[in-house]
Amino acid sequence: MAPASALPLKIDWIDKLQRLLQTLAFCLAISGIQYAFRPEKPYYIPATYSLAIGTLTWALIDFGRHLFPSSHEYGWPKGFAGVALPLVGIVLGYLGGTLLADWSCGVSSWDTEGRAQLRISIGITVVAGTVISYYFYVNGKSAWLQARMAEVHSQATEAQLKLLETQLEPHMLFNTLANLRVLIGTDPVRAQEMLDRMIAYLRATLNASRSTQHPLGDEFQRLADYLELMAVRMGPRMAYTLDLPQALRDLPVPPLLLQPLVENAIRHGLEPEVEGGHITVQARTQSGPEGRTLLVLQVSDTGAGLGAAPQPAATSPGTSFGLAQVRERLATLHGDAGQFTLAANTPKGTRATITYPLSAPA
Repeated sequence: MAPASALPLKIDWIDKLQRLLQTLAFCLAISGIQYAFRPEKPYYIPATYSLAIGTLTWALIDFGRHLFPSSHEYGWPKGFAGVALPLVGIVLGYLGGTLLADWSCGVSSWDTEGRAQLRISIGITVVAGTVISYYFYVNGKSAWLQARMAEVHSQATEAQLKLLETQLEPHMLFNTLANLRVLIGTDPVRAQEMLDRMIAYLRATLNASRSTQHPLGDEFQRLADYLELMAVRMGPRMAYTLDLPQALRDLPVPPLLLQPLVENAIRHGLEPEVEGGHITVQARTQSGPEGRTLLVLQVSDTGAGLGAAPQPAATSPGTSFGLAQVRERLATLHGDAGQFTLAANTPKGTRATITYPLSAPA
C-alpha cells in the first residue's frame, strides 16, 4: 500500500461547494451585524470586506489541509499543523481579503481613518475565523468517524459471513461423505460414480475465489452439481428442476445460500418417502414495500412435509444447522429486511423461501 503522502489528492467538490455556501452565509450574517451597529455606511462595504476575508480564509484553510498527509486519514492535519493551519489561514485571509476589498471599494484600510477600525476588524476576523474553522473541523471529524465506523462494520460483516461459510462448507462435505459411506456398502458401482462426481464438484468449489458473494448463476450451477451428485445415490427416487431467469443470472448472492435448503429438502422431505419426490429451485423478483424490488429464492419439494418426521425434544421443524446458518447470514446482510420462511407445499411437501431487497427505497 502506498504511503499517505503518495496518495493522489481527492477532493469532494460537492462538499467544498456546501462549505463555501455555509461560509458565505456566515459572512453575510456578520456583515449584517456590523451594518446594524453602523448604519451610516452603505451595506455593501461591510458585506464586501466580510465576503472577501471570509472566503479567502476558508479557501486557504479548507484546501490547505489537503497538503498534509494526515488529513487524508483523519480529515484534519494532526499535531502542530492542525493548529498552525487555521492561524496562518486567518492571518493571510485577513490581509489578502482586506486588500481585495480595498481595491473593490476604492478605499484604504491602512490610512488614518481606516486604522481606527483596524482593531475591531481584526477582532471580528479572529473570532469569526476561529468559530467557522472549529465548526468545519467538528463536521469533518464527524464525517471521518462515520466513514470509519461504516468501514469497520463492513469488515465485521464480511468476517462474520466468512465464518458462517467456513462452518457451512464442512457441514455439506460431511453430509456428502456420510451418504457415500452408506452407498459403498449397498452399491459399490454407484458409489464409484458418486465419488467421481464429488471429486469434480469439490474441485470446482475449492477452485472458486473466496468471496462473500458470487453470481446467482454460479449458485445454481453449484446446486446442479450437487443434485447430480445426490441423484447418483437416490436414483429414480429424486428428480429436480432449476428455474433461473436469464435476467437474474448475474445478481450477486452469498455462496452456499441455497444449498442448505436443498440438503434439508432431500434429508427431511425425499429420503423418508419410499417413492422419493421432486425438488424445484426457483428465483424471481417481486415488488416490495416502499418501492423496493425483492429477490425471492424458493426451494420446494414433494416429500414428507413439515412435521412428518419426529423432531428431537429440544428442536422444532426448520431449526437444523444449515437452516440456522441461512437465517443468520440473512440477518447479517439485510437485518429485518431479509426473511426466511418454511411452509407447507401444495399438494404435499415443504416450501422454503428466502426474500430480501435488491434496491433501496425509491
